[in-house]
Amino acid sequence: MTDFTMILDADGVATITWDVPGKSMNVMSLAGFAELNAHIDTALADAAVKGIIITSGKKDFAGGMDLNVIAKMRDDGGAEGIFTGVMQMHQILRKIERAGMDPKTLKGGKPIVAALPGTALGIGLELPLACHRIIAADNPKAKIGLPEIMVGIFPGAGGTTRLVRKMGAMMAAPFLLEGKLSDPKAAKAGGIIDEVVAPEDLLTRAKDWVLSTKEADLVKPWDAKGYKMPGGTPYHPAGYMTFVGANAMALGKTMGVYPAAKALLGAVYEGALVPFDVALKIEARQFTSVLMNPSSTAMIRSLFINKEALEKGANRPDAPDQTVRKVGIIGAGMMGAGIAYVSANAGIEVVLIDAAQDAADRGKAHSAALLDKGIQRRKVTVEKKAEVLARITATTDYAALSGCDLIVEAVFEDPKVKAEVTARVEAATGPDCIFATNTSTLPISSLAKASGRPDQFIGIHFFSPVDKMMLVEIIRGKQTGDRAVACALDFVRQIRKTPIVVNDARFFYANRCIIPYINEGIRMVAEGVEPALVENAAKLVGMPLGPLQLVDETSIDLGVKIARATRAAMGDAYPDGAVDAVLFWMADQGRLGKKANAGFYAYDDAGKRQGLWEGLASQYPVAKDQPDLTLVQHRLLMAQVLEAVRALQDGVLTDIREGDVGAILGWGFAPWSGGPFGWLDIIGAARAVEICDALTASFGARFAAPALLRDMAASGATLYGKTARQAA
Repeated sequence: MTDFTMILDADGVATITWDVPGKSMNVMSLAGFAELNAHIDTALADAAVKGIIITSGKKDFAGGMDLNVIAKMRDDGGAEGIFTGVMQMHQILRKIERAGMDPKTLKGGKPIVAALPGTALGIGLELPLACHRIIAADNPKAKIGLPEIMVGIFPGAGGTTRLVRKMGAMMAAPFLLEGKLSDPKAAKAGGIIDEVVAPEDLLTRAKDWVLSTKEADLVKPWDAKGYKMPGGTPYHPAGYMTFVGANAMALGKTMGVYPAAKALLGAVYEGALVPFDVALKIEARQFTSVLMNPSSTAMIRSLFINKEALEKGANRPDAPDQTVRKVGIIGAGMMGAGIAYVSANAGIEVVLIDAAQDAADRGKAHSAALLDKGIQRRKVTVEKKAEVLARITATTDYAALSGCDLIVEAVFEDPKVKAEVTARVEAATGPDCIFATNTSTLPISSLAKASGRPDQFIGIHFFSPVDKMMLVEIIRGKQTGDRAVACALDFVRQIRKTPIVVNDARFFYANRCIIPYINEGIRMVAEGVEPALVENAAKLVGMPLGPLQLVDETSIDLGVKIARATRAAMGDAYPDGAVDAVLFWMADQGRLGKKANAGFYAYDDAGKRQGLWEGLASQYPVAKDQPDLTLVQHRLLMAQVLEAVRALQDGVLTDIREGDVGAILGWGFAPWSGGPFGWLDIIGAARAVEICDALTASFGARFAAPALLRDMAASGATLYGKTARQAA
């Protein structure tokens, strides 16, 4: 079985087809590179071959490099192994680029064109960039780009060097530093690819180009005499401003905490000062340095390897297939409407129920509005909109739930209301129907007492907005059976989101860690810490939102409600009185967060943040002496990390992969770290305990190191070294 095959037609055009057996999407392996290299050698050496088309036997071109291969290169050969392997890739792609040309005259080469039927990501674009022309099918669903930065690396197979030399540093920056993806027409408009044609004309047009092109068309601009980089090189007057701007853009986006971004900028800057082949060596050196950085290791592990494993059902119970064909959703508010949309969009029949018909209709209208936005962006057709909406039945009639495989209840966070809904649903559905409650705080085991089938009762915690947030937290109650867990996991797979499974406990996992983060920020405000220091400290350590902005986004009155419920449940053990004083005062001032255009931040009439609210200082004056940045960051990070460790120690989490992936996707925990457990492994348990002891001495027992962490510090163990199940 081979990844690449080659066929020569009667007109002398060789077509190399990439079609990895057993995969829905092509991914590049070292063996695949070797096969491609052999075919290129054969075609260049054969006088009968006039030119080459490289295409895919699948609906898409390629999803990128197999990062497991890259990880193995690092593990087997260290820095030398990575550098050697990457340079071999460069040599193959450079061979394609030069295509048999005489190195002095740049004549005698054979045209090589990349024909992309669909998505082309990572190496799936780096390979075409080495070809002489890139032609893509007009497929609005296709994504073209270099998203490597999103998993902690950067395009290291020539993509960085080629894109910058093709477009200039400033124009290339969004594609390299942000991983921006484009559909084919946008990619052509941006200068990444050369042509977009009708899908049925793709190979015909590619062949016509091969047979009609001239020798001069094969010489890349950077190989031609007199080449000048678009926008200028670093020491050119125009280029100086370009590179300053690109650097500022990078720092603004990454806050300086992502090693891959720094290395990429180094490759771009240094590479612009030297000839092309030297620039490729610089790119390989910088790429090697990133792969040897523990941050890169952690990001690849969490955002690629472990995320993919969880999506494929790594922790799915051994139960028969539980594919959901019909889902009932009770409650057509923002959450229920969002769940209805993602379900119908995934091909599932949806019954959307609310107490009033107009409320149910508004819930369905939410899907229509999202689909209309998709039509405006050319991501959705009018026919697709009609098809999705036809799957949603908006009604008040519980009898419509007959035949449902799964019910997702998304009504008010009130146990009595949820109990009433549970009884009505179970009276209307068959005995095998799984019942899932969407709750972020209420214990599943308690809610299950209202069910006559507690083994089929489970929690599913969606994050808002449902159409954008990728994480779904599945909560197993004390009596929840394996079939219910399997059904929830299969459903999440169907709607193309990432699941984690946790055991029942107060706030489950995600909110258990988010709330202490918010609370620590509010505590500091009460202590007189400058609010801007709190917010910027969080962002400078890689958090997407500071704790004050986060509570504004989620709403201050929700925080008040959670605080009151938690205080009632915990009694004298309740630890957050100092936080409540601030929250309750803000609520009394009518400052309920973004939804009220008034919170810790000030907002204009359009709801745009205008900066931190100056009136906060009237109640909580800023102290003259401010803590240092690192101390603030340690408080904010440890507030989250220690809860994650306690969740593992208490058995709420059973797999640290889920803890790390859930933290990054659920609330944006510093992605550069690979998640809270990844961060602990980076700094080491002993250093973590030191930080905890110092914080405990100054701020109290909430920072006390859990026994699990102290044991690891004493033994020198790491979290990902503990067990095969936990380490992935």
